Amino acid sequence: GCDSGFGQATARHLDIMGFQVFASVLDLQSPGAQELRRSCSPRLTLLQMDLTKTEDIQRVLQHIQAHTNSTGLWGLVNNAGFNDTIADAELSPLGKFRACMEVNFFGSLELTKGLLPLLRSAGGRIVTVSSPAGDMPFPCLAAYGASKAALSLLMDTFRSELQPWGIKVSLILPGYYKTGTTCDPAFWNLQKQQLLASLPQELLQAYGEDYVEEINHQFIQFMKVAVEDLSAVVNSITEGLLAANPAVRYYPGQGLGIMYFIHRYLPYFVRDLFLKGFFINPKLPRALRREHHNDVKK
Repeated sequence: GCDSGFGQATARHLDIMGFQVFASVLDLQSPGAQELRRSCSPRLTLLQMDLTKTEDIQRVLQHIQAHTNSTGLWGLVNNAGFNDTIADAELSPLGKFRACMEVNFFGSLELTKGLLPLLRSAGGRIVTVSSPAGDMPFPCLAAYGASKAALSLLMDTFRSELQPWGIKVSLILPGYYKTGTTCDPAFWNLQKQQLLASLPQELLQAYGEDYVEEINHQFIQFMKVAVEDLSAVVNSITEGLLAANPAVRYYPGQGLGIMYFIHRYLPYFVRDLFLKGFFINPKLPRALRREHHNDVKK
């Protein structure tokens, strides 16, 4: 996942440090891929890969095996992530859940399993970028959060199972950073329009178009707190790859300490109130509003 964001910044950082980096991108002609070609040494290899396509993953596996068979592979960084829906779970099409699982879970699982023989021979590292949304019920992030929860548990299982082989496994759970399309209002406005057009009439009546509009508005406002400096995440990934005893979990980003304290130690209703205040606090669905009940009575 090196087209943009954490993946691109980490690939460049590791290349500067002198490592041989295999950087996968979704599109070899993307601006991010072009930037890596321009700014990195000839050691860095760009590989096209769509994590939803087994043939792409197998092609990348064959390339890496051919170039590391004698040495093994020291590190795998699972960074690619996908989400294009900000909505209640009931409003999120089933296909969106599947799309998140395909990229964020199954793609990472297939790639990791394919590279494990090389990682075992080197006693290497697996570093995976997950999300606090996989630990906590962020409003309107059910599809993304569920896929990240599955990914985090998978990597925690790998950590336990691969310990006898000398492979260390770390999770990165970043705060909110400005990466790729995550902070592009035009992208999210388009996704909102597509969601509204796809909703069954019954659901649209129950929740109301203004409900979806308000969620989108609040999320676009939340974008303003996104951190542009990615160095804390890049440093956490690098430490996971290179430290003699890397942490099991890294939490780069502001406010995560208080967030996890509330999540772990305070009652559920406090946690829910905090997440709504911090992230998105949807208005009442149309069918639950007093004016709607008055209209029904009339």
